[in-house]
Amino acid sequence: MDLAFSDKDEAFRREVVDFLVDAWPEENKGMASNRTGYTRENYIQWHKKLYAKGWVAPAWPVEYGGTDWSASQKYIFEEEMAKAETFRPLSFNISMVGPVIYSFGNEEQKKRFLEPTLSCDIWWCQGYSEPGSGSDLASLKTRAVRDGDDYIVNGSKTWTTLAQNADWIFCLVRTDPDVKQQAGISFLLIDMKTPGITVRPIITLGGDHEVNEVFFDDVRVPIANRIGEENKGWTYAKFLLSHERSSIAGVPQSRRSIERLKQIATDEELDAEDAFNRKVAKLEVDLMALEFTELRALASEMAGRSAGAEASILKIRGTEIQQRITHLALEIAGAYAAPFQRELGANSVLAGPSHAVDAAAKYFNGRKTSIYGGTNEIQRNIIAKAVLGL
Repeated sequence: MDLAFSDKDEAFRREVVDFLVDAWPEENKGMASNRTGYTRENYIQWHKKLYAKGWVAPAWPVEYGGTDWSASQKYIFEEEMAKAETFRPLSFNISMVGPVIYSFGNEEQKKRFLEPTLSCDIWWCQGYSEPGSGSDLASLKTRAVRDGDDYIVNGSKTWTTLAQNADWIFCLVRTDPDVKQQAGISFLLIDMKTPGITVRPIITLGGDHEVNEVFFDDVRVPIANRIGEENKGWTYAKFLLSHERSSIAGVPQSRRSIERLKQIATDEELDAEDAFNRKVAKLEVDLMALEFTELRALASEMAGRSAGAEASILKIRGTEIQQRITHLALEIAGAYAAPFQRELGANSVLAGPSHAVDAAAKYFNGRKTSIYGGTNEIQRNIIAKAVLGL
């Protein structure tokens, strides 16, 4: 693949920039990086602007609402979105359950779910992890037992991101407890308004309500809401995770964060040879290497090849870089990161520079990135198996 951007690519970049200038006001900048500074309505409003433009799902097939963009155009779009500090399209919809539905769902399910998934008329959340079943996801215990034309679901999920906002949940459940773990799992789509579902918040160390526990008590789910065959859900789950891992890398977002670190160093009048600036420079080089890896992965995907181990590489290196960024932000904030100042009133005086306000919260929240989507240790096992042919 030619990694240089063509004249056509640069013309496309100008089109994207012009759209973002009009559609994403300057006063919205910073909203996407402040998890407590926006509402569900803010997010949906932006998602629908991208939907109306036809740009909400660049990687989807054109027949289902995607674009015919090249790999480089997709990358440019992500890059300019990060520079403008917009929300990314809702990943649960666009990067996760949407591809599962159009790849494995039946025609009725595609007609029912794809359009509202694309437009965010349905906000999805992910029901994978359980207490005791995280990296060993196949050990999940949530049961679905047939009762006529329905399943009766009992169990719980944990670390369910933004379940408090969700209309539906895509959920892994155990439909056969008497076979090999991976062989007894099914993939269900469940309306969050169904009687018997309870959402309980988990407040993070940074003070955010981002994740939740979800409990299922005799929840009745139509068999028609099962994706694919019964007991074949592990296949669909792995397919989804490969899409999720690729998107977790977040190269354009990390580049924007590094630019912020460089600006902070300038504002603090640090010498170019200062140890902090050297760490930022090393981080920038590592991000550049990851960027080329992501472009190669995009090119492979466009050629019809599965991301495979490349998705795991992107996940590992991308999340490590994200964590190093939050560590450096905490380092330069120093003692000013210690006070909890995120809920001070408008007339309050900050203790220290403004960049220190969220430094500790983002550092703590960033520890999760090497865990979700399959821990980085698990990803290394996947890479080893792919390379060694095990």
